[in-house]
Amino acid sequence: MPRAAAAALRQRPRAQVLVIGGGINGVGTFRDLALQGVDVALVERGDYCQGASGASSHMIHGGIRYLENGEFRLVQESVVERNRLLRIAPHYVKPLQTTIPIFSTFSGILSAPGRFLTHKQGKPKERGAFLIKLGLSIYDFFSRDGGSVPRHQFRGRDKALAELPRLHPGIKYTATYFDASVHNPERLTLDVLQDGEKAGLTGNLQGGLSAGTARASNYVSLVSMDDDGVRLRDELTGEEFSFAADVIVNTTGAWVDLTNAAMGSPSRFMGGTKGSHVVLDHPELLEACNGREIFFEHTDGRIVLVYPMGDRVLVGTTDVDADMAEDAVCTEEEIDYFFDLVGHVFPSIHVQRDQIVYSFSGVRPLPRHDATQPGFVSRDYRIERSERPASAGGSTGVVLSLVGGKWTTFRALAEHLSNDVLAELGMERRLSTAKLAIGGGAGFPETEEGIQEWIKRHIAPGLDAERVAGLLTRYGTRAEEVISYLNAGTDRLLHSTHELSVRELAFMAAHEQIGHLVDVLIRRTSLAFRGLVTGELLNEVAEELAGHLGWDQETRQAEVRHAVEVLERLHGVKVPSLVA
Repeated sequence: MPRAAAAALRQRPRAQVLVIGGGINGVGTFRDLALQGVDVALVERGDYCQGASGASSHMIHGGIRYLENGEFRLVQESVVERNRLLRIAPHYVKPLQTTIPIFSTFSGILSAPGRFLTHKQGKPKERGAFLIKLGLSIYDFFSRDGGSVPRHQFRGRDKALAELPRLHPGIKYTATYFDASVHNPERLTLDVLQDGEKAGLTGNLQGGLSAGTARASNYVSLVSMDDDGVRLRDELTGEEFSFAADVIVNTTGAWVDLTNAAMGSPSRFMGGTKGSHVVLDHPELLEACNGREIFFEHTDGRIVLVYPMGDRVLVGTTDVDADMAEDAVCTEEEIDYFFDLVGHVFPSIHVQRDQIVYSFSGVRPLPRHDATQPGFVSRDYRIERSERPASAGGSTGVVLSLVGGKWTTFRALAEHLSNDVLAELGMERRLSTAKLAIGGGAGFPETEEGIQEWIKRHIAPGLDAERVAGLLTRYGTRAEEVISYLNAGTDRLLHSTHELSVRELAFMAAHEQIGHLVDVLIRRTSLAFRGLVTGELLNEVAEELAGHLGWDQETRQAEVRHAVEVLERLHGVKVPSLVA
């Protein structure tokens, strides 16, 4: 069955701008350019938010540890963007109370200047209360935002243990401050993408701009250059076609150099590091966190975290040089590291491997860093400009490659990158996205009372309060569109889960570019993340999607096997396929 998204690219094989890479930075740039009325296309070789964007620590933060690198500009931009995302994407970005356990007072004072100047760790030396107090005071200065973000607070040992009694009894202090978390990074990415597509059809989201054209497709890769521009391949059908653009924006993250090489412009910009995480079903650890992220320095000097996400606990992260020839997966050694770090702050809590319900790993899009220790590599970004070699037909073009970038700053980064694109096209910016609500964040209730009222208004036959609440969590206020779709026909919940219905799967198939069964489990829902995938669920979802996506029985069975293989190999989840 032809895919509408890929077909739109083949039918109009030219755009002013082609964005390559469907992580959050590429999708953010796509949205921004569409809002300026630019004719823009985007391709992603896998699913949206499948790479590093989907393997993050789920944090929207200012990066307090970047102060030690001297990256004051990045920290200031990050906290400004964190505060903005709390306002424009409140359906997915939530305040996160963060506590740092501290075991000494003055430790690290002598070694800190050396780390600041050389960006090398040397022998690990714990950061004590004095250094952390200094860093948080600077962080407060950047974070105040008119007083809406609370200042940090220090607690002595007795008060700290009264608040968090399972913490290591040897702590001397705790420091608590606020950042933010994004519990659904994949769906936020999809919201940003759909904003761009909508802008391409109707002008900007507020009306008043001339309509542009914005089209995007997942499972389309760039394979080479040809006489007409670049050669693209539909990864689901194998079909190849040419596509031409005046400007190509390379936002493929850690694969930037490989993408440039495919376009005949080899580069050596990237030097990514791998970060892994595990998700635990561990009620005791969940209770010990008391709703807070525990953010601390492990014995090797690496900054790590433990924090609750719903009824699960996320533990991470590692920071090791990545081998781009291999898939990024969480190793047994990393799991041992995670268990050790939990014991470092919660010594009375023990974690077993059978409590891991999901693991994930991604390669951070960091610049080449040579002798610099991975933890000290800059998290800032830069944009590299080059000219694409002339094709046999004499066609040339500009390539803008994004080096670096982090989740928190994606909106500002996209605006910066779009400004460079607009300059190349001789166009001017028409609209800033700084105050523009993202997707289902528009009109999202500001209080818990408002959320409950929204839920009550949308209860209907077949949609009880729990189901409506789940839809609001998944889609934000775009849930109204989904609810209308559900109410327009006969619907029923799946037998294998009460979190999905047959018509909601139909909605996803029609509106959310489902390429594989596993897309639903990992990126359109959080079922895999929470360890809720069963063989029955795989078969039932595959059966319901088959009619909408044109899968015959053989394809349906292949999709189940593919999902089982991806979940086991990349995420450590063992699911019996139960192929029917």
